[in-house]
Amino acid sequence: MKATSEIIALLKPHAQNAAAHAYSPYSHFKVGAAVVGEDGEIFAGCNVENASYSLTQCAERNAISAAIAGGLQAGSLLSLVIYTSGEQVCPPCGACRQVMHEMMAEESQVISCCDGDGVTSWTKKEHLPDAFVPSHFEK
Repeated sequence: MKATSEIIALLKPHAQNAAAHAYSPYSHFKVGAAVVGEDGEIFAGCNVENASYSLTQCAERNAISAAIAGGLQAGSLLSLVIYTSGEQVCPPCGACRQVMHEMMAEESQVISCCDGDGVTSWTKKEHLPDAFVPSHFEK
């Protein structure tokens, strides 16, 4: 696994660019995310709000969906960087953590950064311990 600083250097510019395109007229909270797979291809996403808040799409899930739509396989995503403007590092929501758990590789890392020096990172086991997984469907 690459060092956190290398991952941030690679993915943060993509996440920042995506955040600039966020549609957030209600919260005014722009979020961008970028994810890279085993093949090195980078996919980005931003949050897209809706007046019916439950229909809002998070940047993290949009980036992951773009990667899957681009041909990457579940379990092959190595790193995901979340970017929020300002000085506060923000964690992913619970729904994003569930999707990350299924789509990210076992040795993956999720990193949250901002305009300041703050950085928080999680391994797959840390961002969602005791996750709901496909084997729970087994009879």
